[in-house]
Amino acid sequence: MKRQKRDQTERAFSKGYKAGIEGRSRSLCPHDSGTARQQWLNGWRESRIDQWDGLNRMAQVQKLSNIQQLSMST
Repeated sequence: MKRQKRDQTERAFSKGYKAGIEGRSRSLCPHDSGTARQQWLNGWRESRIDQWDGLNRMAQVQKLSNIQQLSMST
């Protein structure tokens, strides 16, 4: 069975979330403009907010894993 490639916007969100977990700057966004850039920044912001709200790194990784599983099941 072939695996479907994830939507680029979902992938950008996940990559941005990971960058936020790692504490990287938002200025390191690899996208110049468009929806992918916005989703990357949304993911980065969400991970930073989660961190400020008290989620530790492992909880954030689990949340990201859950988000990815939900997007793959739809």
